Amino acid sequence: MTEAPGQAHHVSVRRPQRADARRNFDALLGAAREVFAEEGTSASLEEVARRAGVGIGTLYRNFPTRQDLFETVYVDEVEALARRAEELTGLEPWAALVAWLRQFVSYATTKRAIYEALNRDSAMFAACREIMYSAGRPLLQRAQADGQARPDVSFEDVLRLISGISGSAYSDDEQRERVLTMALDGIRPRA
Repeated sequence: MTEAPGQAHHVSVRRPQRADARRNFDALLGAAREVFAEEGTSASLEEVARRAGVGIGTLYRNFPTRQDLFETVYVDEVEALARRAEELTGLEPWAALVAWLRQFVSYATTKRAIYEALNRDSAMFAACREIMYSAGRPLLQRAQADGQARPDVSFEDVLRLISGISGSAYSDDEQRERVLTMALDGIRPRA
């Protein structure tokens, strides 16, 4: 992760340049995301390496500490949210907002798994929050300008609503989808 000195904090995941090393790095991130979501932050790093199909030495070369792995998984998720917002700009405003919020639900699952391990007072955490807001806020504003989202709703309101839904336990994926759909209906303008 990088931070530009003397500027607004900027973070990004630095992937290795060589294709094979980049594949291992990405496999480790994907495996870590899964393992932490299933088992929490105390999950075995050996299990992360095993699922990624690499040795534990490869994990430690890429992520010298458990904290490095937590932070990189988190930053990678935030970057994916930002990329997704860019990809959605061609869609109709409401469809773009809904698609991004669905991606946010996935992000929230990963964040919940490693949240306690993150330093929420860090420059990295603040920079990630700004990246996320800069990506999602324009989607809500577009939907509001198009009359497809309530004008009295702030982006913070929407994130709290969706975060609350993401943090709940459900009997199955269909129930989570029904609850999410009800919440999205609440963002729509009143008739």
